[in-house]
Amino acid sequence: MTISAGDTLPSGTLMKLGNAGPEPVSLESLTKGRKVVLFGLPGAYTSTCSAAHLPSFMRTSDALKAKGIDEVICMSVNDPWVMGAWDKSMGASEAGVTMLTDPDGTLTVAMGLDFSAPPVGFINRTRRFAA
Repeated sequence: MTISAGDTLPSGTLMKLGNAGPEPVSLESLTKGRKVVLFGLPGAYTSTCSAAHLPSFMRTSDALKAKGIDEVICMSVNDPWVMGAWDKSMGASEAGVTMLTDPDGTLTVAMGLDFSAPPVGFINRTRRFAA
């Protein structure tokens, strides 16, 4: 079942690429007592994600934070190295967007926001969403 407005986010761990390699990040630690925008994308470097979706949040990050949002977070089912490279190539962190991965799609599936498109290699990828 897909998560809906008013539902509690499931417990889960995302990952980021830190200076020493992959680092786990608890979803609860990101959200407890904070206002965050969490949005999901099917994949790093994919055409629409790179050309439209991620850039739209990069452009509006400051405006969202001016309205009281503590953090703008992008998540996708990718490995931390790919997400880190995409972050650098797009300048997402510099624009105020935190880039995190759901490496095996566990959190994505728990939220009911997964989809698969085997012909292009997408298995349990994150649907486009914003919360």
